[in-house]
Amino acid sequence: MSVASIRRLAAGAAVIAAASGGAVYLSPSVASSDKGGGPILDSLRRRIGDPTASVPSRSDQESALIAASASDPLDVLVIGGGATGSGVALDAATRGLRVGLVEREDFSSGTSSRSTKLIHGGVRYLEKAVFNLDYGQLKLVFHALEERKQLIENAPHLCHALPCMTPCFDWFEVIYFWMGLKMYDLVAGPRLLHLSRYYSAKESIELFPTLARKGKDKNLRGTVVYYDGQMNDSRLNVGLACTAALAGAAVLNHAEVVSLITDDATKRIIGARVRNNLTGQEFNTYAKVVVNAAGPFCDSIRKMIDEDTKPMICPSSGVHIVLPDYYSPEGMGLIVPKTKDGRVVFMLPWLGRTVAGTTDSNTSITSLPEPHEDEIQFILDAISDYLNIKVRRTDVLSAWSGIRPLAMDPTAKSTESISRDHVVFEENPGLVTITGGKWTTYRSMAEDAVDAAIKSGKLSPTNECVTQKLQLLGSYGWEPSSFTTLAQQYVRMKKTYGGKVVPGAMDTAAAKHLSHAYGSMADRVAIIAQEEGLGKRLAHGHPFLEAEVAYCARHEYCESAVDFIARRCRIAFLDTDAAARALQRVVEILASEHKWDKSRQKQELQKAKEFLETFKSSKNAQFNDGKHN
Repeated sequence: MSVASIRRLAAGAAVIAAASGGAVYLSPSVASSDKGGGPILDSLRRRIGDPTASVPSRSDQESALIAASASDPLDVLVIGGGATGSGVALDAATRGLRVGLVEREDFSSGTSSRSTKLIHGGVRYLEKAVFNLDYGQLKLVFHALEERKQLIENAPHLCHALPCMTPCFDWFEVIYFWMGLKMYDLVAGPRLLHLSRYYSAKESIELFPTLARKGKDKNLRGTVVYYDGQMNDSRLNVGLACTAALAGAAVLNHAEVVSLITDDATKRIIGARVRNNLTGQEFNTYAKVVVNAAGPFCDSIRKMIDEDTKPMICPSSGVHIVLPDYYSPEGMGLIVPKTKDGRVVFMLPWLGRTVAGTTDSNTSITSLPEPHEDEIQFILDAISDYLNIKVRRTDVLSAWSGIRPLAMDPTAKSTESISRDHVVFEENPGLVTITGGKWTTYRSMAEDAVDAAIKSGKLSPTNECVTQKLQLLGSYGWEPSSFTTLAQQYVRMKKTYGGKVVPGAMDTAAAKHLSHAYGSMADRVAIIAQEEGLGKRLAHGHPFLEAEVAYCARHEYCESAVDFIARRCRIAFLDTDAAARALQRVVEILASEHKWDKSRQKQELQKAKEFLETFKSSKNAQFNDGKHN
């Protein structure tokens, strides 16, 4: 860090302030934030906020897709049930369009459940904007900050502000990061979560006891703390899909597109051949526009039309590891913007554990990516430089890999167009593809895709986009203190090994977990725990209850053991070995709910065990421990 860097930062700040003409506090989208409101939005809020609301059954959703014929098609068929696809379905349905969505595996089964868990406003874009005097990068920051604020407001039980600490080992770093993050505060304006601030070395150690007091031959000079958002990504994704279902969309997981249907005369895409992967049965469903939101797999959908189509996805692997809670204090993350080899490294408290990452390396596209041992070791090496405790490979509770679908505009002439921003285009009539982007901006990505679909199909929505001000299922009536009501009003009735049902307290850990995972729907889970004797914990040391399996099977389209342990509850991501111990009971409850025979139960157990083998905890990984033993 040099004096020149600080001067450049100060000069860039002055230029940005001048260029904004005093309008730093307004992003381009603020002025349109109330568009499409009024009676339509009120009606949607009543429907989604109804405490007795239930999503349509899976069979009803499949019937609605089958009923969409060539003469009476859907307006929009979405392929892909990740954050973007589910967001598209919700946006289109809330505009009064007739919508279907199919997902090959499960909602959030791909990249959307394997994210960094951060809802970030783009602090690195701001650094580029300053040093390159790039107004385009500044607009990305405005946009991300606006979407961050809306996402936290629209799902407050699943999202929250998280302070992130940046350690500084010389005074130039202190000044540089303090100035940069104060600029971040300034640009955020009314979208600010909390003000950033400097802490002395002594104060920093009190806030983050495991933080190293010495770096490479340098003493800690202090830290700068700023705020970004954090989320429970897959539960947010499932919430999006269920909210879309309540808004009228026919959403179906475990339904794979095997081919696209083309009109012989016009060569327009008019639907898809879909296989129900639970039954093996196939059916056709028709739509005026098909939206390809298959994430890393969007090229495989494009190649259904033309095998020689130029790929537009440059897949990048991001590996994360989960460590015990003592690695980071509750409520304070650690982010190092630039390690000795120039990468970003972070350690964040998440659902009672610590998540650390990440890597960014080229990879091949696969449905079950696995982290390599050298990637896990890289993360352990990187964080050990900033901690005063021994960092051990044996402490890794879970490790996973996610594929980032970095998008390249297929119409561009050079590979320099590879972007972390999103791309929307219609390469073939009737097929709108959206890919790239990031979790934080899923809502505006969906809005862009629906706008493109309306234009492509000459559709007639009843209103403009309303998702900016629409809260998700579980948000209505939820308060941070809602867990206290659960603790006071319910007991956990537990079956003993002898078959006797005994009462247990709805303790604070269980009540907080239910409240944050299910929001205002948590009471319904607590009632199942109390009245159906499903109040027992699924695994020792974790707050997850048996009642959640039953609730998710009934109300969240949970169709397999992996659906539950990975996406409805996060135990596979938090503690792979605990997930393996819970499996038998999860399968038993799902078998009771879905009427599975012994053969299906055995199959579910086997599939779940194979899935967990791709999460490299210390026990299921083959490694020769060197530095981290």
